Amino acid sequence: MKKFRKVLDGLTTSSPGGTIGSPSCGSAAGTPTAAPTPKEIDVQETLVSENFQLCKTVRHGFPYQPTALAFDPVQKILAIGSRSGGVRILGRPGVDCYCQHESGAAVLQLQFLINEGALVTACADDTLHLWNLRQRRPAVLHSLKFNRERITFCHLPFQSKWLYVGTERGNTHIVNIESFVLSGYVIMWNKAIELSTKTHPGPVVHLSDSPKDEGKLLIGFESGTIVQWDLRGKKADFRIYYDEAIHSVSWHHEGKQFMCSHSDGSLTMWNLRNTTKPFQVTFPHGKIQKDGRKESCKPILKVEYKTSRNSEPFIIFSGGLSYDKAGRRPALTIMHGKAITVLEMDYPIVEFMALCETPYNNEVQEPYAVVVLLEKDLIVVDLTQSNFPVFENPYPMDIHESPVTCTAYFAECPPDIIPILYSIGAKHKKTGYSQKEWPVSGGTWTLGSHTYPEIIITGHADGSIKFWDASAITLQMLYKVKTSKVFEKPKPGEGRAAELVEEDPFAIQMVSWCPQSRIFCVVGISAHIILYRFSKYDANTQIVSLEVRLQCESEDVITPSENENNPCFSEPGSHSPQPHHQHPASPSSGTPEGIKDSIPCLKVKDRMVRVPPGYQAELVIQLLWVDGEPPQQITSLDINSAYGLLAFGNCNGLAVVDYLQKTILLCMSTLDLYGAADPYQRLTRSPRRNRQSTSGLTELSDNQQSIDMERSKSPTSVHYPTSLHNDPRVLPEPVASLRASHCSPVFYLLDNVKGPGRKLSLPTDLKTDLDHVNGHCTSPTSQPCSAGKPRVPMGPEGPRLTRRGPGRPPFRKAQSAACMEISLPVSHTEGYASRRAMLQQLHGVTMYSHDEHHTSAPYCWSERESRENSFSRSRSSSVSSIDRDTKEAITTLQLGESYGRKSDAVPTPCLWVGTSLGVVLLIPMSIPTDQEERMEEPVTIGPSGAILMLKGSVLRFGFLDCMGALIQSPYEVWRDANAPEDPDRPRKRKLVHFSPSSSQDTCGEGHLAVVCSERQAKVFLMPSQSCLFVHNITESSFVLRADVVSVCNSVCLACFCANGHVMTLSLPSLRPLMDINYLPLTDMRIARTFCFTNGGQALYLSSPTEIQRITYSQEMCDNLQEMLGELFTPIETPEAQNRGFLKGFFGGNANTFDREELFGEAAAGKASRSLAQHIPGQAGVEGMKVAASGVVGDLARARIALDERGQRLGELEERTALMMTSAETFSKHAHELMLKCKDKKWYQF
Repeated sequence: MKKFRKVLDGLTTSSPGGTIGSPSCGSAAGTPTAAPTPKEIDVQETLVSENFQLCKTVRHGFPYQPTALAFDPVQKILAIGSRSGGVRILGRPGVDCYCQHESGAAVLQLQFLINEGALVTACADDTLHLWNLRQRRPAVLHSLKFNRERITFCHLPFQSKWLYVGTERGNTHIVNIESFVLSGYVIMWNKAIELSTKTHPGPVVHLSDSPKDEGKLLIGFESGTIVQWDLRGKKADFRIYYDEAIHSVSWHHEGKQFMCSHSDGSLTMWNLRNTTKPFQVTFPHGKIQKDGRKESCKPILKVEYKTSRNSEPFIIFSGGLSYDKAGRRPALTIMHGKAITVLEMDYPIVEFMALCETPYNNEVQEPYAVVVLLEKDLIVVDLTQSNFPVFENPYPMDIHESPVTCTAYFAECPPDIIPILYSIGAKHKKTGYSQKEWPVSGGTWTLGSHTYPEIIITGHADGSIKFWDASAITLQMLYKVKTSKVFEKPKPGEGRAAELVEEDPFAIQMVSWCPQSRIFCVVGISAHIILYRFSKYDANTQIVSLEVRLQCESEDVITPSENENNPCFSEPGSHSPQPHHQHPASPSSGTPEGIKDSIPCLKVKDRMVRVPPGYQAELVIQLLWVDGEPPQQITSLDINSAYGLLAFGNCNGLAVVDYLQKTILLCMSTLDLYGAADPYQRLTRSPRRNRQSTSGLTELSDNQQSIDMERSKSPTSVHYPTSLHNDPRVLPEPVASLRASHCSPVFYLLDNVKGPGRKLSLPTDLKTDLDHVNGHCTSPTSQPCSAGKPRVPMGPEGPRLTRRGPGRPPFRKAQSAACMEISLPVSHTEGYASRRAMLQQLHGVTMYSHDEHHTSAPYCWSERESRENSFSRSRSSSVSSIDRDTKEAITTLQLGESYGRKSDAVPTPCLWVGTSLGVVLLIPMSIPTDQEERMEEPVTIGPSGAILMLKGSVLRFGFLDCMGALIQSPYEVWRDANAPEDPDRPRKRKLVHFSPSSSQDTCGEGHLAVVCSERQAKVFLMPSQSCLFVHNITESSFVLRADVVSVCNSVCLACFCANGHVMTLSLPSLRPLMDINYLPLTDMRIARTFCFTNGGQALYLSSPTEIQRITYSQEMCDNLQEMLGELFTPIETPEAQNRGFLKGFFGGNANTFDREELFGEAAAGKASRSLAQHIPGQAGVEGMKVAASGVVGDLARARIALDERGQRLGELEERTALMMTSAETFSKHAHELMLKCKDKKWYQF
């Protein structure tokens, strides 16, 4: 605990810590002010570095790009391997574990050591790994790397410690599971086949021991050769040569026959008595055509032959459909007797597995379910019912049902919100599922003591929004909202509607939710906002629509002589529509094409609609087209239920809406917000007139006049390279990179010029889009530029191109967070001189930032930064031209009680506005307090108050009282507007306020404002606006996400940087508490979905289908073991059935087969050292990496050592038990022999 005292005299003109930047305190014009009254701030800071540690907690969703499947029939747990080297182990709900191979190689095959608590994985880098599942966080015990051969197939017999490994060369090796070393026993391919065979049989595609005799190994080669190898005799019992390639083999449980699936869509049945030809060949989906030939069919990739006591055997296979039926979906076929059932799947089948009652392969299998692993889903089919229904999946496997475009995370929600959302969402659940319990029921999980209500919200490309219960590190679907229902469906062939058919006009861009008032606000990609209220009753309602004209109409060419100041917007009243009025489309008569003007992108339903219980749309706000210019997308949003206000902004300006009275209160450009107090002293703009092009501005100069001219340029001015001068095609243009704030991820959205010849769109089908420009990875919409040539503006004679082709909609497919796979550089030393160059490579655009440009004299930066900027311009050929076309975007907004001006004595409602130039504006407001007056009297908004400055784009605001406690925004207590009226208790608005001066008798009036930008954080004292603390967060990178969060009964500032660092800073002193390089490279998906929440938690989209949750709290890391589920539970292995005397006598002597005698070092010798390399397991190394050094690291190592020791003790106990059993058996045999020989004479022997 450390006490910070700071006496503010207000006389300092530079920030503490030697920061070069804006003055600590300044008036609206940016000049130092007189000293405020000295005030002593006494804050007890309780957070220290030991309170923080970063580790992954749990991963939700469907494993991305799955490759392999395995099931333990005794423990009843399921494992799924993926192409990125991940392994997901699932049991009963709550038992969900994610493991990752360090190599990142794709998982080829998984094999459980049945009922042993271990798993073998075979990876694409030809390495075998043994995972210990007897700990809550599985770890690798052993690894074996093959050096000269590629692994193709593995097989581990039940209750065996010898693993058979087939290779691409056709050889079969044997690995001891306990020691993880190779046996000297090898089945070479040239020994397995006949010497007279002239061709190589191909890779091994199947290995299995005979159910009749464990000493017989069936080897299937890709070419169609099948060999049964006698392990004792080291020779082949029989060889089968078939014309068609083999994909899989499955035994009948008696071991007398087996079935093969082939590449021509056929199934062959073979009997061991006669292996010269199959006794049955079937083409399940191959019909005989008119000419007598069979239809050609697709390969049957896998077949399973399972017997049942009370019915015909099950033959289950994937593939085999005929080629001629185009458009048929992938299918799983179940043949049961004469009945053939084809189950069509939504996605291609990766793998399937029948779940059987017994783990023994020589018993009647009794299959009861089939697990089907699809490319994007997991399905379990119930085989016990004739219609084969599917089980209801208890895991959240449908996060990616539509690509995720934004996320929000809320911890410590009101306890009643989750049950209410669940009860309403349950009414819309699908039916027709199997009535039986989910068959994957292994492991144990209990609700931990450290749990509190948590909700995750995901926005999707199709306009849907899902609420998830994330309490106790689980995830369960609660409720789904479809925002598209608010709008009319575009009819095909109807003007602009026809252009939207292939797009995602409803894609969610950001969300804002107040759990206390249950007000929910959604921002869509079509520049629209929908306000929802929650009700437990259905209702008939008419959705109110407001249309806002928020578009710059400034001129390309600005001359210093023009002194007119024509604002971008008219007075608010002159363009505000009537609340219930939809503006009709009014094409301009000046152009033959009919330029769109004053029309929204989407059409709201203008009739009474019946809405079900849940979230019901009340208000839709849409930005309008202006003179053929589409509306710019919304970059920031905040809503306050106590004030009844909604504020939003984009790169053009700011708008404030009173959603109670359904009126627009404010709508003006960013520049007009400053009034006469513009800190950048930008020149005034001219009215719109005939556009001209300028020449001579080929380089960005450090001269102040040119900088001012460029800042005063219109956002609509475009400069094109001369290399594209005569190109008739449509040329892309740079537009400002925009930021979303509040509960949304950081969104960088941009527009491109789209003409008749080309339509740019971003995909939502989870595919990677990489556009290599000058050797760098850029976003799909980035600027194309000629290699090595600087972008030079065209001369006056060049043709003028409009920003967008006439009639082209402003949409692309939603810029799905799931489909972005673009890597950011780790640091500026890798060819990126500054944040601007990094943003250019990531997004194809840049934006002005206060830390990267010269301003007027009081705001000049150091020579070092000037050199850095000029260096970045020279390194990136397209940066200089993009810099000319930037706008000052509204990047974050916050409504709350504050002091709009220094002279304010009491806090009033204020709107805090942060811009991309690092400017913070305060806008005071006057809101009627009486309920009746509030619904009738207008809300008045005063002129801009204080102006504060930071380096970099402003990301986040937070407010503390003078004791360091977090001040919550005021809110309205939820009331159901559709509930029946009670005459005795009329409904009134009940507001909850958290005034900054409510608990500060000892400190007097005032509060602390925390402002975080891309580069630095500052803490200001309000109302004096004195800068108490400042901290430069990063120099080489920039902050993507920041939030003021509560941890361990205190507050801190949490930041996530583009270079992958996660940092926390104390408040209010901004001391660094934690700085961990969590992700060495971050990509666009993570940048757009990363979000912090209270309790030391955060999440991001780790893949297009998975959400990764992490914690940066040491307390939660310590309690994580208690919260995770147990994968392994001690269960007795079921006993084998009595086979009977005759079956045992005539069916072979499988139980006497001793693999140790054959494969052990004594009999088989040692394998070649160069063939494979044994790598000792680093059990728990992942946990140790994230553990902090010192005591915490020692404890983690000690815990891991104890786990290893327990494992060894368990193995020792098992060996001791085996030795005792062996000794008892020997004693018994010796005693019997003694009794037998006791009465015999010497001559009778």
